[in-house]
Amino acid sequence: MAKKILVIEDDKDIRESIVYVLEEENYEVIASEDAKILKRISDFNPDLILLDNWLSDWTSDANGQQLSKALKSDAATQHIPVIIISAVSNIKEIAEAGDADGYLRKPFDISKLVEVVKKHIK
Repeated sequence: MAKKILVIEDDKDIRESIVYVLEEENYEVIASEDAKILKRISDFNPDLILLDNWLSDWTSDANGQQLSKALKSDAATQHIPVIIISAVSNIKEIAEAGDADGYLRKPFDISKLVEVVKKHIK
């Protein structure tokens, strides 16, 4: 059975590229342009979450860092590895503050994406 990866990325081109690469690596990918999908996370139980730090639809002060922290503090989701994706220079600190399992700096190359996913997926 293929491992499931949830990709939450508001940039359509980046989201579609990630989906394409991961499907080529034989992962099952669920993709969303916003974090609303997290309300239904139990419907598909992902093995890994790739989470953009800045989602354009997010109208509150919540961001990927805060969403990651919420996922990691919930007993139902704390076991799921979360990788924060961002182009900001302090992405490592953002990931650590959000209790994320790792981070991926934009722009990234395909091999780095695959490497990070393989490192964190069980």
